[in-house]
Amino acid sequence: MKIITLFSVAILISAAASAQFKSLYDFKVKTIDGSVYSLSQLKGKKVMLVNTASKCGYTPQYETLQKVYQEFKDKNFVIIGFPANNFGSQEPGTNSEIKNFCTEKYSVTFPMMEKISVKGDDIDPLYKWLTSKAQNGVLDSEVKWNFQKYLIDENGKLVDVAFSKEKPDSERIIKWIKGEK
Repeated sequence: MKIITLFSVAILISAAASAQFKSLYDFKVKTIDGSVYSLSQLKGKKVMLVNTASKCGYTPQYETLQKVYQEFKDKNFVIIGFPANNFGSQEPGTNSEIKNFCTEKYSVTFPMMEKISVKGDDIDPLYKWLTSKAQNGVLDSEVKWNFQKYLIDENGKLVDVAFSKEKPDSERIIKWIKGEK
């Protein structure tokens, strides 16, 4: 009886601890056009969040991001871009200029959000969640440069991070999108 009681208490404590962590669905952001975008509308989809910049050596990844989005957008997958000017002032433009750049140069059709800060004292709450194990329950990380990718599962939980050098169509990322091991 004592063992069953201890086991029950352990389960309750575990459930309470996991309930404190937020999911992607707890956040609202603004689109590049200024509309509110509730991330809860992505329930059931795998999501790749990417901090972007227009004047970076990794900027050509927009092309690969668009290719991956086109291939998997109808298979419960979405990419969301978050322009940020945190690294070398490589995203100096306004939201309107960024939108024009992305659509004219790279034909981007995946959702782009308004420019935010992905690190520092003014870090956006979403990126605070992405980078803090105390908030996401999975891992601590630091946004090291532009085009860092955060992978979120169909339940809104952080799964992994892919750093800038890893291309959006790497074997590892494509296997994750497809649900392969």
